Amino acid sequence: MSTFKAVRVTQGADKAVAAALVDATIDELGAGEVVIAARFASINYKDALAVTGRGRIMTRFPCIAGIDVAGVVESSTDARFHVGDPVFVNGFGLGVSHDGGFSERVRVPADWVIPVPQGMTLLDVGTMGVAGFTAALAIHLMELNGLAPGGGRVLVNGATGGCGSIGIDMLARRGYEVVALTGKAGSRDYLLDLGAAEVLVRGEFEMGKKALEKAQFAGALDSVGGEQLSWLTRSMTENGVIGAFGNAGGADLATSVFPFILRGVRLIGVNSNAPMAVRQQVWARVATDLRPRHLDRVGFPITLDQVIEHCSRSVEGQVQGRAIVHYG
Repeated sequence: MSTFKAVRVTQGADKAVAAALVDATIDELGAGEVVIAARFASINYKDALAVTGRGRIMTRFPCIAGIDVAGVVESSTDARFHVGDPVFVNGFGLGVSHDGGFSERVRVPADWVIPVPQGMTLLDVGTMGVAGFTAALAIHLMELNGLAPGGGRVLVNGATGGCGSIGIDMLARRGYEVVALTGKAGSRDYLLDLGAAEVLVRGEFEMGKKALEKAQFAGALDSVGGEQLSWLTRSMTENGVIGAFGNAGGADLATSVFPFILRGVRLIGVNSNAPMAVRQQVWARVATDLRPRHLDRVGFPITLDQVIEHCSRSVEGQVQGRAIVHYG
């Protein structure tokens, strides 16, 4: 039986997690009706936590990592998909409870598979991945809750990460005035090139401790959480909307009711494991009015044998943009 390369994560008797590049076979993969020959997979922060063992991400071991993948159908027992179809998978149990996308072959349930939207390429959806979809879903939900271009500045926190970078690109395309917030002063030009109108650097200004700070932002995308999200709740304009989807800066949220009852601030939780109908609706927007214009600047190529080292860099905050695994 032929083998292929994959990044598999195991857990020892001492609960220590280890990742290795291994030879795998189709029969070793999780069950599913569709086998995908991988072309691209992105490294998300969640992947980095799983591969390094820095977060409790995986629910079974051993498990191949990677929470998204884009490729072509190699075989299918489901009539919806045919050999050669360009498809992708984001989330569900991929790379968590089911063997994931850091593998040259991926087998998944057919109900997880989405055809590449018309006008987009495999590289486009591979660069977007879970992070890009999460940013798009956040914008979609925020607009359903009143956010609109021309209504005020929108801040993107964690701006150099995958969610933040693609979020800036999409918001700018929609006509929003985007403010990027980052801890990396050297990334200013990168963020301006993506469409940010202004760049704020953490540590160069005082966030304050008042129950209500100066009202500055009509909207915010937050992948950081913790103290910075608390500050954002206190800094929104009337009826401001926040989409929260990360905890890179901490899981605790210390605020008060005042932003919510005096300014009508809306804090929306964004869960990327959305129902398929919502996914399809958001991806239709990604292919049209939310389509990023600078994915080539956000994504950069790596090979499968570089994944483990790159995940270590990612959890240390040493990455700008998105690493995209190219399978050739």
